Amino acid sequence: MKKIKLYTLAAMAATCLATSSCTKEFEELNTNPNATEAATPSALLAPALHDVVTRNNNRALRLTNELMQVHVTILDTDEIHRYVIRPGESDYMWNNWYLQRTNFVNIYKSAQATQQKSYMGIGLILDAWVTSLITDTYGDVPYTEANQGRDGRLQPKFDSQELIYKDLFAKLEEANALLASLEAAATDLPLMLPEDEQRLDPLYNGNLTLWRKLGNSLYLRLLMRVSGRPEVDAAGKIREIVETNTSFYPIFESNEESAILRYTTTQPLTSAFADLREYDFNGSHGLSEFFVNNLNEMEDPRLTKWATKYGSGYSGMSSGYVPGNIPERQSYYPKALMNEPLLGNILNYGEVQFILAEAALRGYISSDPKTYYDKGVAGAITMWGLEVPAGHLEKEAVAWNNAADFEAKLDKIMLQKYYTLFFTDFQQWFEYRRTGHPVLPIGPGVQNGGVMPSRFRYPITVQSLNGANYSAAVAAMGGDDINTKVWWDQ
Repeated sequence: MKKIKLYTLAAMAATCLATSSCTKEFEELNTNPNATEAATPSALLAPALHDVVTRNNNRALRLTNELMQVHVTILDTDEIHRYVIRPGESDYMWNNWYLQRTNFVNIYKSAQATQQKSYMGIGLILDAWVTSLITDTYGDVPYTEANQGRDGRLQPKFDSQELIYKDLFAKLEEANALLASLEAAATDLPLMLPEDEQRLDPLYNGNLTLWRKLGNSLYLRLLMRVSGRPEVDAAGKIREIVETNTSFYPIFESNEESAILRYTTTQPLTSAFADLREYDFNGSHGLSEFFVNNLNEMEDPRLTKWATKYGSGYSGMSSGYVPGNIPERQSYYPKALMNEPLLGNILNYGEVQFILAEAALRGYISSDPKTYYDKGVAGAITMWGLEVPAGHLEKEAVAWNNAADFEAKLDKIMLQKYYTLFFTDFQQWFEYRRTGHPVLPIGPGVQNGGVMPSRFRYPITVQSLNGANYSAAVAAMGGDDINTKVWWDQ
């Protein structure tokens, strides 16, 4: 392979031991003119990426999996399964997503200063990813003026979700063009980071071709999310990526290309649950009837990875139960999931196939949705190291039915996608809000009028520290309430 010479930033920032007797001359004397005050992009990548994925897992366990009936709590005071989302839930992800977005933005800016197109592209992709999580969870949020505290901007304005999404698309376009320009300069693929930096990339070991595929696969996810809005020609762009300009927009083509931060049992790439007691991971909840029963009906082999047996088989408990009427806990998560490498999923091949199946169903692309659906079903199983059972795609609970109506076909796609998004941040919840699928049973104890929450409230600290901009955002959105719909959901 022909090597492409990519220049990195200088060494990490020097540390100055400051005391009350330090003088200006002392500081100048001890300043290294060859060092930079900013960390190198390669040094920022792994810790920032790992932090986001592990915190996403943490809240998938606490919030997504209960809202979306993956599991059900046996603690009667925990009412997330009843659609009660308290304001205190908002702070954790807001604070940590914005913290790591600063690092992703700095990856881009530091690389831009030295024209490292590789890290510029990576920084843009990761910025688009984490920003999409922020806006899909809260709606209108600080964006164009955010992450500028070092420059003294402590009260950023909130931007509309429409503006944010359009800018995310521009960033993904830029990232694709930057990485494409590097590929065009190479004679062999895949294009790699320098050998001494490949080990600092825990996702793709320096393979920039796969980073490019991640960016474009993320593009598809976000285009589908806003496809109901007339202000964006999402269908046209999806068609360009998938049919008319495929060579310029490569996407995932196999499980091996999936974006999965594969956990290990040793630092620094340990699971979000590595240090938990087993009880803290699986002792306060059991798997839901909805989650287990569908897998039982499909005879899906992933049950062996995701659930413990209850008696001779697998069974779940009802969600949304009436307070004081706690059902018996039955199957629950096995201990092995606490260190499962695949829980570090960001975006996988199976999800992309189900995006394409939906695009075909909606007429955005001309292919048969069954083709993508079947690939998605098979890929989602084999990703877990399991074989697709003989005749699996012909089983009544799994088989694509061309004679079914649109809603039945969409539910079939979204049910399979639901399992493909197992423990993937808030994606199950986002997709349910967008489509209303898969159809979830509503228990007798569910509150909030039986309506799935549409967003999280803004953190209380935002209200107190950025009051004027908070008030303007609330007025623009129509209220700071869990039932206020975000732009793409209206």
